[in-house]
Amino acid sequence: MALKEGLRTWKRLFWRLILLTVGLLALLLYGLPVVRHLEIFIPMGTCPLDRELMLKDNFTGLLRLWARPEVLTCTSWGAPIIWDGTFDPDVAQQEAIQQNLTIGLTVFAVGRYLEKYLARFLETAEQHFMVGQRVVYYVFTERPAAVPRLSLGPGRQLRVERVPRERRWQDVSMERMNTLHAALGGRLGREAHYVFCLDVDQYFSGPFGPEALAESVAQLHSWHYHWPRRLLPYERDARSAAALARDEGDFYYHAALFGGRVQALRQLTAHCAQAQQWDRKRGLEARWHDESHLNKYFWLHKPAKILSPEFCWSPEIGRRAEIRRPRLLWAPKDYAVVRN
Repeated sequence: MALKEGLRTWKRLFWRLILLTVGLLALLLYGLPVVRHLEIFIPMGTCPLDRELMLKDNFTGLLRLWARPEVLTCTSWGAPIIWDGTFDPDVAQQEAIQQNLTIGLTVFAVGRYLEKYLARFLETAEQHFMVGQRVVYYVFTERPAAVPRLSLGPGRQLRVERVPRERRWQDVSMERMNTLHAALGGRLGREAHYVFCLDVDQYFSGPFGPEALAESVAQLHSWHYHWPRRLLPYERDARSAAALARDEGDFYYHAALFGGRVQALRQLTAHCAQAQQWDRKRGLEARWHDESHLNKYFWLHKPAKILSPEFCWSPEIGRRAEIRRPRLLWAPKDYAVVRN
């Protein structure tokens, strides 16, 4: 009798623990601020490379991977994860100047996103993005005449490309890959050596320099960089071209910032555009649209460099000790206005 009672007690305790765990995960997933602070206790892992080995980056020289022991600074395939303190910005600046580079920056400003976000995006880019380098901004919009004109520094140009207005905001997001692929095969691809593709609803807040350059560049999503793989919001519908199985995926990458050499980006945008077309023919739409397809691409073709959440941070998360110097900040989202 006592044994049965003991088993019942342990069973009740077990299920209470299960329910508590599920409840905390639900609160975490739905973004309750207090609970989100608990995710800092989820370890990011340690650099899998031998401590005696060092990564040498094309633009930053010898990376100081062990200068940030509290965060993950490299991947299992040998790519660096760039955090403040792991690189020398002066070395990166000089290397880019010696290579005589032109760097492209693309942004889509369609509908109300143009009035609400574009001016601040461009003004802060002039203050922080690739300062001292040749830069060409490419603004894609359905209203070229409404693009604000601003005073540009030496060696910096602004080009405006007309795109059609899509019926839904989701289609704006998903058509981006097609448009970028065409631009990279045209004037943008002839003008620039490296290109970064950014969302417009954010602004620069710190130096964003040549330390970010590489053959292909992905960005750790600031809302998901602590999460275990099985909780990451990959596309899970096996019918979709963006689908990843439960045991697949390395990190969750943010489509608000990606980049690389022109040819590498042409391959990326071609893959994502074709995958989205494949889904569309079958009446499917990935959970996070082009971001889902971007994550599938980077699972199949590992990025050469990953930028830490410092390079694209959400102030809504709050202060984090590991986020020392944010480079790019999410602007307040006003979806009720801009997506109508």
